[in-house]
Amino acid sequence: MFKLDGFFTSGWHFDESQQDLKNRYQMVNIGILLSGGGLIYGIMGNYIRDVAGFIPIEATLLCMNIMIFFALRKYRNFFELFATTMTLQYTFLFLFLIYAGEPSDLKHLWIFTYPIILLYFQKAIHAAYWLLFILIMLIIAPLQNLIEIKYSFYQVTYISFVLVVISIIIYFYQRKIDEARFTILEQQNMLRNFNSELEKQVKDKTVELRKLNESLEIKVAQKLEELRSKDQILEAQSKQAVMGEMISMIAHQWRQPLSTITLQIANLQFKQLLAKDRSNEDIDAALSNISDTIIYLSDTIDDFQTYFHPDKEMQNIEIHDLLQRALNFAISRVNDRGIKISINKSSDIDVKTYINELVQVVLNILNNAIDAHNEKKRDNPFIKLNAKTVEERVYIYIEDNAGGIDSKHMIHLFEPYFSTKGKNGTGLGLYMSQMIIEKQFGGEIDVESSENGATFIIKIPKNIS
Repeated sequence: MFKLDGFFTSGWHFDESQQDLKNRYQMVNIGILLSGGGLIYGIMGNYIRDVAGFIPIEATLLCMNIMIFFALRKYRNFFELFATTMTLQYTFLFLFLIYAGEPSDLKHLWIFTYPIILLYFQKAIHAAYWLLFILIMLIIAPLQNLIEIKYSFYQVTYISFVLVVISIIIYFYQRKIDEARFTILEQQNMLRNFNSELEKQVKDKTVELRKLNESLEIKVAQKLEELRSKDQILEAQSKQAVMGEMISMIAHQWRQPLSTITLQIANLQFKQLLAKDRSNEDIDAALSNISDTIIYLSDTIDDFQTYFHPDKEMQNIEIHDLLQRALNFAISRVNDRGIKISINKSSDIDVKTYINELVQVVLNILNNAIDAHNEKKRDNPFIKLNAKTVEERVYIYIEDNAGGIDSKHMIHLFEPYFSTKGKNGTGLGLYMSQMIIEKQFGGEIDVESSENGATFIIKIPKNIS
């Protein structure tokens, strides 16, 4: 596609620091085209009017314009020479119009374009020399005797005066344009420097942010690892605390059966000491009772062993059977304290869940209720367990009448190491219970408390998978 701007700059490219040279290229090309058009018009006019004297000169100047036009596109380093040649050409042409022309032809009017040509073809100091030269040549034109001219001294001085006025006006106008262009370039450079500085700052900040993000990622990873270690420690401590309670429960569970075995053996030994006959029926009955008791002890061991070796696999179970399993662990703590524990069942509720973990949670809450009853000594103490289905979830309710939980303790209830039992409590039971329900089951634990007692509500999905 034809590019007009590239045409007037002779096909050369200029950066922002070469705007003045670019403008001069443009004006030289425009001058060549306009003067070429004027010369062609003059040749045609003079030919029609049969004024042959000007035609050779105009034809010569036209050829020079064509040569310079193409030379500008090939020899960039010779621009000043071409500009000087064009200036010389116009100087000669305008002086020729004065020295050889008629005032009535008005051809001298072309001389008033000379300031524009000078200021764009030449640098300012050189333009002043050329202007001074043409003014001198105009003033001496009517004074010299070598060539007869048709212009009077008054006419050439008047033309010179107008030429000076136009030159001054154009000079200051060009200065204003140059100042405006300089200001624009300066602002562009400031903006470019500002953008560069801004890009540098953005790049530096980006690097800082990247390093900060990397540092934060490392710190987050370290904190996560610390939290995992903390959870593992808390879980281990919780297990140890529960194990201590379990050992105490085993002692309670075994005390009565072991006493029964001891009594059976002592009875046989007593009969032997009295030299009484021991019938086979007495021996069989005693051995049968001892055997049943030993089986009971073995079953108890199996229950506790299963609890302390969770396989982390989900299993199907009826929820009330699971509550009964938790109750079996705690029952020995309430037999001699008058606390009535009951499981209310209205219908079967089958769940697929982590059995041992849920037993641990229920047992933790049961033990807390038993401890609360032992501390406050309420009349007709009870603990009630029941469950119901709410959409796809199971709600397990553990209710007691042990006087409730102090309001100032409610907000700290599930915090690690917080306990109202003093040295007798680890402060890990409810914390670990909440962690198990929320993280493993995707459920939650709510607490409702009043002056009568507290109710813990365990909410879990019926099917974790």
